[in-house]
Amino acid sequence: MTTHSNTQRREPIVEPSAWLPQQLEQDTSWRHRLTEAELDELLSATRAACERGLKVGEFGREDFPLPTVGPIIERLVDNVENGRGIALLSGIPVDTLDRATLGVLYWGFGGYAGDLISQNSKGQLLAEVTDKGNSYADRNTRGFATNAELLPHVDTSDMTTLLCVRQAKSGGRSRVVSSTTVYNTILEEAPEHLDVLYRGFYNDLRGEGPTGDINELTNRRIPIYSYFANRVSCSFNARMIENAINKLGEPMTGEERAAFDFMRAVTLREDLCYWFQLQPGDIQMISNHSLFHSRTNFEDFEDVDKRRCLYRFWVNIRDGRPLADNFADRYNTGSRGGVAVGDGARYEF
Repeated sequence: MTTHSNTQRREPIVEPSAWLPQQLEQDTSWRHRLTEAELDELLSATRAACERGLKVGEFGREDFPLPTVGPIIERLVDNVENGRGIALLSGIPVDTLDRATLGVLYWGFGGYAGDLISQNSKGQLLAEVTDKGNSYADRNTRGFATNAELLPHVDTSDMTTLLCVRQAKSGGRSRVVSSTTVYNTILEEAPEHLDVLYRGFYNDLRGEGPTGDINELTNRRIPIYSYFANRVSCSFNARMIENAINKLGEPMTGEERAAFDFMRAVTLREDLCYWFQLQPGDIQMISNHSLFHSRTNFEDFEDVDKRRCLYRFWVNIRDGRPLADNFADRYNTGSRGGVAVGDGARYEF
């Protein structure tokens, strides 16, 4: 059982997730391209599930046997949790599968990735990341449903996975930054900010909390960094924090603003950022405890059927790291809980 934690780590973190871009580039352990035999196994399981009439949300891993690919997925998940914090599985033939079949394949993958949780107020476990015409200037809009640039942030799950179905006409480039390396940087350059970062901030829930109120915030301050069970974990979404400040009507103190601005600036340092372009058929797997992810803005095609589209899971890793109580409940839905189902959200899905 987890407990509240106010403990701080004041020594540098030495673990694989504390990488610099050149180290990640040179390391091949976090990437795997499916061989022909492995792809045949994955497609065979998909066909068998479809022939049985199984649909997204209706089956588990026991209905989707992957004797070879399953352990590969589990190894990549372990790399996300205990290694670099990122993994990439490539080679899904997205161009040759119809929408329903591709959904079944991705759902089958999800059964090996971990436990899937709700990622929006529709309760969707599998959601599309695509531009729905929402304005990012509206503070109650979720960024995944726009074409706007998204700055380094985390999602509210142990891991986020994204299957690239189609690329944009231009833009939409991905960027990841080690939040572990950011922590070490702050410890070295401005340790006076750690008290604020461990105390954290209220986060705006944008109408997706249990009350459905568009002004609902987290019940407590959520630490940006939490040190528990000998692991440092991070939760940082600058937009959710600033929106909460606006809705509270209480500006940050000078100390809070300095820490917040320094944190955000470090996440954007080019010498810490690893850039890449997701290709159709890639599944990106990212730790939300040790990595920030983001993307550039993008221009899309006019044809709806050609527009940028990614399939997304929010995943809680089985036997994932313990989390402190004051860190683990970030949607007022309990420890490691997903988004509450309701009708309070004010953006197009």
